[in-house]
Amino acid sequence: MPADTMRFGFGKNWENYIRQHFSEERVEISRKHLLDFLQLPNLEGKYFLDVGCGSGLHSLAALRAGAARIVSFDFDPNAVRTTARLKAYAGNPSHWTVITGSILDDAFLKTIEPADIVYSWGVLHHTGEMWRAVENSVKLMKNDGLLYIALYTDDPYFGHPKQYWVEVKKKYNRAGWLGRKRMELWYFWEFYLNRRLTALPELIRQSREYKKSRGMAMYTNAVDWLGGWPFEFASVKEVQQFGVGKLGLTLANLGTGQANAEYLFKAH
Repeated sequence: MPADTMRFGFGKNWENYIRQHFSEERVEISRKHLLDFLQLPNLEGKYFLDVGCGSGLHSLAALRAGAARIVSFDFDPNAVRTTARLKAYAGNPSHWTVITGSILDDAFLKTIEPADIVYSWGVLHHTGEMWRAVENSVKLMKNDGLLYIALYTDDPYFGHPKQYWVEVKKKYNRAGWLGRKRMELWYFWEFYLNRRLTALPELIRQSREYKKSRGMAMYTNAVDWLGGWPFEFASVKEVQQFGVGKLGLTLANLGTGQANAEYLFKAH
């Protein structure tokens, strides 16, 4: 299929994640990571907007952190349904709203009230218009609000430049079910096991420990990485210049060292 018509089924992947891996322990890990990066003790009195809510795990974490209001939206209907299931699991709190919408849909965005905290982790670089998506997210902030986003950096990943992974993603999305499974096996064999079966115990250990990273699961994230299309990336410097220089924000926190860099911008 043409590259401009390909779109990975992110929602289906997150639906599988919740079905296979959801636990209160993962919610707590997510809640702690969220508050630590926001540099807040809790979200009491805060309106939390989850842009591209995916699995819904982080919206639930915001609920557990005491958010006074939560709005979660996603372009993918599977993600919306999965998030709604977590809302139901939490007792269908009236102050949590789950809806379908796109960060690129200007008409939809006009229906969203600006929030104290706009959160979008690993989403905006998959829209096909990353910089516009970032700018639209800023428009959803209150005058004194916070923007917490994570975007792919342009650093080499497993020693390969991002353009290499663009081609991998295109191949993965063009493949059938069996072809995708073969690529997943190749990915783990090549990059996690380094073509050594003796590394399998270490991979199993890493898989068990992986939930400590925001409550995520290794296989789910591997599929997300291989399939994630559309796909864009930017250097930390580019994002800082865009957020501070063009959009007039202040950078309040920065987390690097992974494929995604985390940014906390503050409006002023």
